[in-house]
Amino acid sequence: MHIKFSPSALLVAAAIFFSSCSTPKKPQTAAKKPVVTTKTSPPKAPQKKAETLKLNLPEVNREFRAAWVATVANINWPSRNNLSTEEQKLEALKILDLLKNANFNAVIFQARPSADAMYNSSFEPWSYFLTGQIGKAPTPFYDPLEFWISEAHKRGMELHVWLNPYRAHHTTGGAITSESVVKKMPEQIIKLRNGMYWMDPSDEETQDHVSKVINDLVKRYDIDAVHIDDYFYPYREYNGGKDFPDNRTWNMYQKTGGNLSKADWRRANVNKFIKRIHDEIKAEKSYVQFGISPFGIWKPGFPEGIKGSSQYDELYADAKLWLNEGWLDYFSPQLYWKNDGPQSFPALLNWWESENSKKRHLYPGINTIGMNGVSDRPAEIVSQIHTTRNVLKEAAGTIHYSVDGLSKTPAMLNAVSQAYKTPALVPLTPWIKTKPLEKPLLFVEKNSASATAKWNATDFPDVFQWILYAKYGDVWDTQIIEKNIISQSLPLIKNGKKLSTVAVKSVDRLGNESAYEGKLLN
Repeated sequence: MHIKFSPSALLVAAAIFFSSCSTPKKPQTAAKKPVVTTKTSPPKAPQKKAETLKLNLPEVNREFRAAWVATVANINWPSRNNLSTEEQKLEALKILDLLKNANFNAVIFQARPSADAMYNSSFEPWSYFLTGQIGKAPTPFYDPLEFWISEAHKRGMELHVWLNPYRAHHTTGGAITSESVVKKMPEQIIKLRNGMYWMDPSDEETQDHVSKVINDLVKRYDIDAVHIDDYFYPYREYNGGKDFPDNRTWNMYQKTGGNLSKADWRRANVNKFIKRIHDEIKAEKSYVQFGISPFGIWKPGFPEGIKGSSQYDELYADAKLWLNEGWLDYFSPQLYWKNDGPQSFPALLNWWESENSKKRHLYPGINTIGMNGVSDRPAEIVSQIHTTRNVLKEAAGTIHYSVDGLSKTPAMLNAVSQAYKTPALVPLTPWIKTKPLEKPLLFVEKNSASATAKWNATDFPDVFQWILYAKYGDVWDTQIIEKNIISQSLPLIKNGKKLSTVAVKSVDRLGNESAYEGKLLN
């Protein structure tokens, strides 16, 4: 049985727990005059320090397991833009429970689909995809992002905020109103031939605005990462195959003596933006990760035999440079293709790994919902999960596009759940330095047929999860447990073996483990 407490109750419980384990003080008495004596007292025997129980605990499985939750065009959540607050919350909980039950440990939530907000922002309006009107808050009022963060963390899952940096209005985003960024930043925003509106990535005001939005999110919300996707300069098809119309800023650059080619100038501005966002996130909260999910192909021919679009030449995104320079904490190229063919999944994954000189996390995006050219999509997805494990070892991970591929296809959900059968912590991120967690406190009470383990930590606010170990015979049972669970009943006999030892560790939000506290059962 698990026992859950609210955070406030946990603090009270911790205080009671600590005090119950201490020796009661004797009542004070009136002070007496010291007695003078010439008799020499015998030396006291040295006090023995409490010995630490030495245990050989098993390693916990590690793998990043995430899914994208798209809000643009109501792709994944909310299913419609006219749901009540309660209906929105119920849909969110259903998604989170599905992922938790399948042993996922992260959610990539689209909080800013098109220069709008799925949260309470002073810089951009409430999203049309949330309430059916740009700038209209949900009623009864709540902050959807805050809700997603809180509920994800309750389930021991990270919440990564996903933003589209430059898209200003989507074709499905309803009528443009005075609340829209399109109206508020007319010089910086360009209408494309497919009806979308796009911010000019090379305009300093665009860069400053997006920077303000991201910094605001990092400051005010308890997020685990900022995540941006593949939309830098728009795909050519969005503008009818025509070049992006940014003559205003290009001419300004030339007038100031700029000598780069137009393509290099565009890439330089995107590069500058990427590094700026990375550095600003780290300056505000060093533990918040920065993730990028670019188009899966850098250039055709890299590696040899790869065909397709070039993000370097079409989107002006030099994602290889960002990975080479380590301007990110994790890199998730969208490898949405099957294992063989001109966009081979394993060939591209191995090539990106060969470019990962700074050894950042490499978590490929996989096409759980719409992979083409395969007869058994669940089997292909599972094989790609295994490929990432073989290539990336203890730092493996994948992000599934999208959660609908799991929620609307029982065969896919079952296949992925089997691949993720053993729960996992996220891979370690050693380049982000954090204060080590204190060793937790553990108390074990033995009853007639079970033992009750209770634990807590003096640095409880810094704990994200727990690892509970129970040894039966020569076999350790290991559980990864949510933060707000601080007690569990353990059977004394399991599979014919006696419970002999219990141990616990705390885990921080980056997956770092504390030292263990262990108890032997008599």
